[in-house]
Amino acid sequence: MDLGLKGKTALVLGASQGLGEAIATALAAEGSNVVLAARSEDKLTTLATTLSNTYGVTASTVAADLSDPAVAASLAERVRKEIKPDILIANAGGPPASPSTGVAPEVWQSSAQTLLFSIIQITEAAVEGMRANGWGRVLAIGSSGVIQPIPNLAVSNTIRGAVAGFCKTLAAEVAGDGVTVNMILPGKIDTGRVEILDGGRAKREDKTLDQVRAENAAAIPAKRYGTPAEFAAVATFLCSDPAAYVTGQMTRVDGGMIRSI
Repeated sequence: MDLGLKGKTALVLGASQGLGEAIATALAAEGSNVVLAARSEDKLTTLATTLSNTYGVTASTVAADLSDPAVAASLAERVRKEIKPDILIANAGGPPASPSTGVAPEVWQSSAQTLLFSIIQITEAAVEGMRANGWGRVLAIGSSGVIQPIPNLAVSNTIRGAVAGFCKTLAAEVAGDGVTVNMILPGKIDTGRVEILDGGRAKREDKTLDQVRAENAAAIPAKRYGTPAEFAAVATFLCSDPAAYVTGQMTRVDGGMIRSI
């Protein structure tokens, strides 16, 4: 299947590792030029070189800490005037684990800035050009906690739920202009972030990391964690030409972990 992504420009936020890196790689493999944004400039530079050499695409980098409102505003301006992406992967690192109460105000504020306000600002800038061109894809990386709140991830559950509301509202506003807006929800995908969360649970419950991973895998119908490449394959399809009639959706990539309809 030709996904129609060759020559498109994709801005991938949080591209230095994990799901963002996997999606950037999958898009580059389809011939998309990629602009990689994250805090870690060294990792971005290494990834950009690899993607360019491997797939023959243009890969550039933007060092950006989305917890800083000024940085987000600056990136949004670059999106409008310089980057002009056809595809936006709205992705940001998850906040620290915590219950619902007793969270420091600065954690709420920093997490909301990173995961919500910066994403909204950059998305708005990207959508302007997409609407003018009559083609665009916005894909926000969420969490299964949007559907079924995850214990001890109250900050993520709360803020990612707000992102879901924003995406669903935006999707209806821009669908007639050839722009789709979707959210993709990872379950237990084997990334560094999930390993940290599993390690936290192991410590709280006085278990080994292997015990926690085995218990988690046993509770998933697929009986295993997913791979970043599997997740990225679904994300890439949602950014494609054949997915032009898919918008306003939340797509789960979780091996059947969430049991609700």
